[in-house]
Amino acid sequence: MSGIGGATVGRARFEPGWKWSKHVKPIANTESCEAPHFQYHLSGVLHIVMNDGTAKDVGPGEISLVPTGHDAWVVGNEPVVVVDFQGMVDYARQSSKK
Repeated sequence: MSGIGGATVGRARFEPGWKWSKHVKPIANTESCEAPHFQYHLSGVLHIVMNDGTAKDVGPGEISLVPTGHDAWVVGNEPVVVVDFQGMVDYARQSSKK
């Protein structure tokens, strides 16, 4: 992660088999991801499911704006690599919610 103009920008790599609800939910202690994301996708396909059930796949060269309240996982055998311009500051941090 690095800072630019007061914002934190991060690069994330998610390996095949990674799923937020399996790998991060126990750390975050929330039902779904509460970090909003504004991401540029470099590689792989990420499947995103919002709490209301809407879903989308995002792949290389695409931009995603994902509000709070979602799950996500890697589709296929290629790692997902993203540059996140919004959600990395609070990503995978334990929530104070109980």
